[in-house]
Amino acid sequence: MAASALFKTLLYTVNNLLQQHKYKSALAVVKGFRNGAVYGAKIRAPHALVMTFLFRSGSLREKFRAIAQATYTHSRNLACFVLTYKGLQALQQRLQGKVLQSHSFLAACVGGWLVFGENNNINSQINMYLLSRILFALSRLAVEKGFIPQPKKDPFPLFAALVWGIVLWLFEYHPHTLQPSLQSSMNYLYHDSNTWHDISDFLIYNKPKTK
Repeated sequence: MAASALFKTLLYTVNNLLQQHKYKSALAVVKGFRNGAVYGAKIRAPHALVMTFLFRSGSLREKFRAIAQATYTHSRNLACFVLTYKGLQALQQRLQGKVLQSHSFLAACVGGWLVFGENNNINSQINMYLLSRILFALSRLAVEKGFIPQPKKDPFPLFAALVWGIVLWLFEYHPHTLQPSLQSSMNYLYHDSNTWHDISDFLIYNKPKTK
């Protein structure tokens, strides 16, 4: 009974603290760290599971270890970035007494350098994912601001043609320039489909089973 009362008192105290406006900036940083960790795990775990079992060799234990490591790295990095970004935003706002657009840019630059600046597979994937999104966004913004004219026709077909033309040219003649996971996917699609021995590795398996 005493333990239940203590828990209720603790819960009330914590909830009361969370309602205090003066702590909002600091609490937002903490929750940002929490959300970054959860979101990173949700995004990376299924992706790592699929890619590991499709393309990675090794024992079952080694595969699960690789999945856990990739999930942890993604989750940790995203959590640390959100913590850094929101913390630096709050600090700049406090120092200057107002919110400026430059605060977001500078805080994210520092966070990107510190957290996503290490050249590894996870960071490389995340940075390239963001690069494709910001190129689209900057193109739309340039049209909105009048820096470039509104296209008379949808430019997406031309964009698709160039993207696929360039990536397959790179894959066929300069494959070392592409990310390893993309190389693996393209090898499976375009090179492994050139080889078979009988019906088993033509329709059922990609490659003949080793005895």
